[in-house]
Amino acid sequence: MTADLPFHETEPKVYAGVVRAVEPESLAAELGLRAGDEVLAVNGHPVEDVIDVQFYAAEDEVAIAFQRAGRPASAAGRRSSGQPLGLEFTHPTFDIDIRRCNNLCPFCFVLQTAPRMRRTLYIKDDDYRYSFLYGHFVTLTNLSERDWRRIDEQRLSPLYISVHSTDLANRRACLANQAAPDILAQLRWLAERGIAMHTQLVVTPGLNDGPYLEKSVRDLMGLYPAVQTVSVVPVGLTKHHKYGRRPHTVAEARAVLAAVAGWQAECLERLGARFVYPTDEWFLQTETRLPPKKYYAGLALQENGLGQVRDFLEEWRRSKRELKVLGLQRGSPARKLAGRAATLATATLFAPTLAKAAREFDELAGTRLNVVPVLNERLGSTITVAGLLMGQDLIAQLAGRDLGDFVVLPRVMFDHPDGISLDDVPPLAIARALGRPVFLADALGDVLDAFTGRNALAFDPARPEAAPQPLKAGGWAVEKYL
Repeated sequence: MTADLPFHETEPKVYAGVVRAVEPESLAAELGLRAGDEVLAVNGHPVEDVIDVQFYAAEDEVAIAFQRAGRPASAAGRRSSGQPLGLEFTHPTFDIDIRRCNNLCPFCFVLQTAPRMRRTLYIKDDDYRYSFLYGHFVTLTNLSERDWRRIDEQRLSPLYISVHSTDLANRRACLANQAAPDILAQLRWLAERGIAMHTQLVVTPGLNDGPYLEKSVRDLMGLYPAVQTVSVVPVGLTKHHKYGRRPHTVAEARAVLAAVAGWQAECLERLGARFVYPTDEWFLQTETRLPPKKYYAGLALQENGLGQVRDFLEEWRRSKRELKVLGLQRGSPARKLAGRAATLATATLFAPTLAKAAREFDELAGTRLNVVPVLNERLGSTITVAGLLMGQDLIAQLAGRDLGDFVVLPRVMFDHPDGISLDDVPPLAIARALGRPVFLADALGDVLDAFTGRNALAFDPARPEAAPQPLKAGGWAVEKYL
């Protein structure tokens, strides 16, 4: 990567984006495009992904070259004010399924996956395009000069970047990649071109903690405001980990929280923003009170574990008000809940928080909610988050219990295009195994909806014909792109 990019540019290959759907009254609809058409170029530019399509179609006059049933075709027209292009593709990238990672990080979760699981769980993705489109964190170690030029030309901002360490030798150790480029040089290059960045440091004891962590935070602080945030993330290690690393002790986690609090105070004074943030696991592991909503300054980094639990508690605060109002109304659904029971299953890290909220729910509604923390036997007890729970573990640990009227599971367990857990178990199979209806939930408001018949993510073993899709729109499951 160089500032003036003096390199020989090869001719781009021709790729085809297969249209899944065309939005009614959009420009594409007016031009006569249909599902199944294969888009080849927009305004004379070959396209290799949806980013190209969006970039080259951002004009008043739009010409699209495509194939229909193998035959070349084209259409052109003028976009009305505010009119969307209206093309939805079967796949966001047309060239390859997803770019692979060229690192061997000792904390890489893919390298710690249990054996004999589905093929796609062993794919190490590291694609800068998915960073821009969906907020995936990438290392920037596999980009070509053409990729850097494109980031600049198309203003692919913000990007989400896994830094881990700004010390070059230490970062190369973190990535197990002695050819990894200097991340600070890369970040400066992006900053000079006005590309905003969110970064993360996955902290591993004895590898990139202590002085390395402080150096990383301070180096990134010097790139504010181009670098907008630093997420400090604890390492996650399964029982299949082979590289001799270990998770943080509670005392170490408290020390990290204290260090981050000190850096935040400095950043607030110098930058006017907290800038560096610990993810939720640090607070839950140390049983430290969660910060208020304003602490997160409106950041949308929940998918990286930043502020998810606070969002849950804020939603429960709103649902409590609804439950109180309903409880005062004669004949309201809430007044009919007294004595009803249900089981809420979740992972061990979040279980205490959920149990406290469930007790408050019971006090208001007269229900009996039983929160069951489920151990992750397949990956090991050190994996404590709901998104990585296994369906078979859940069935085994709930079987034989008094489950009440129904079972509520974390929706994120099934954030997959086929609506299955990591071990390929769909919610309906769990409902059949347990002999109880299963509802999926992100919040306690969804539990209230399960009681009152308003939760659409319902799986009833007696009525298997209805199978709703639990995948969250724009979610993070890499497998939806493979």
